[in-house]
Amino acid sequence: MNPMTAPKSALVPLLAAAIALVVVHGFGRFIYTPLIPLFVQDGILTLAQAAQLATWNYVGYLTGAMLALFSYQRGLGKMALTLALIGNAVITFGQIFSAQYESLALLRLLNGISNGVVFVLAPALVLEWLVANNKAHLSGLMYLGVGVGLLSSNAIVDATEIWLTGNQRWFPAALISMPLALWSAWYLSHLSKGTPAQSRDDNTPLWDRASTPLFLAYTGAGLGYILPMTFLPAVAHDWNLQLNPSAWLLVAIASIPSTIIWNSLGTRLGDRNALIINYAVQAVAVAAILVMPEAALGLWICAIFMGGSFLGAVFLTQRLARTLHPHQGPRLSAALIALYGVAQLVGPILAEVGINMGATLAATFIWGLGACIWGMVLMFWVPTTRQH
Repeated sequence: MNPMTAPKSALVPLLAAAIALVVVHGFGRFIYTPLIPLFVQDGILTLAQAAQLATWNYVGYLTGAMLALFSYQRGLGKMALTLALIGNAVITFGQIFSAQYESLALLRLLNGISNGVVFVLAPALVLEWLVANNKAHLSGLMYLGVGVGLLSSNAIVDATEIWLTGNQRWFPAALISMPLALWSAWYLSHLSKGTPAQSRDDNTPLWDRASTPLFLAYTGAGLGYILPMTFLPAVAHDWNLQLNPSAWLLVAIASIPSTIIWNSLGTRLGDRNALIINYAVQAVAVAAILVMPEAALGLWICAIFMGGSFLGAVFLTQRLARTLHPHQGPRLSAALIALYGVAQLVGPILAEVGINMGATLAATFIWGLGACIWGMVLMFWVPTTRQH
């Protein structure tokens, strides 16, 4: 089916965006989280090096968001999306042959760059198509791809744990990523944006009285979620806990229905009010690690609550920001991802500094708790509709 002449069903565009997120976020990025304790066990990384690799990945993610905006403004958005999506799968394959820390650091940086490009351009392109076809209320469903990617990557790691070692552990994800990336890249490159006529306020400042607290709250969300989403399996390993089910599996399972739940809450309560609840849930998730040290229950609560909320923060913020700035498109997506990316970059750095100063990995989660509370409080200053 040619995407240019396809019927106005939202199913296939949403599916294409979701598959793109499976590739770059599930297999490209977050599969690294359950692999960290295995890489430490295999002796190819120390815990400090694992945190450093996460930092390089987030540096790339931030860079990729800016590159996406640069490409879009010069009419190269679809080309950049295609190259980044296919390139991400190729990079995942390349990690199989990276036995040295330095080469793996470079590949994790490139993985982050390609991920940032795709995470800006793919959802932004499909969102504009949905808006043009009066289906914007379905936008949260494309983020099901992240949840499916989390669940799939966890299943892959669990299924291959006993018969793969070291960098061979990247192989299954690389094998699955390539055909998915090729199809999604082809479809999205042919999808008509269907963007409504540009308004005269296209270049109005993004940072105004209405949007500034929203952006600052989202920055807090980036720091609040990244510590558990990067180090939760490593915390379980550090506490010498053999969990069944594993914390990461619970994260993945909880993320699947979360997009539908938060999409529904945003529609019923308004995106602003849903975000206030969302940040409160994330705060409870992080607090569970701090108030129940070395307890399986704390890890499970953190996994379920964080897995069931972090995606909602992403698409509810994107949707509310677009309400405040209805004609900004990828520029808005890039700005939000840049803020989120900076906060994610800070998270592993704080963890590494804390570890080097003698703190436990779990104790560094205090920064995430403060960030979630920060975001929740700021949301009370965000209007629910565009201010004229």
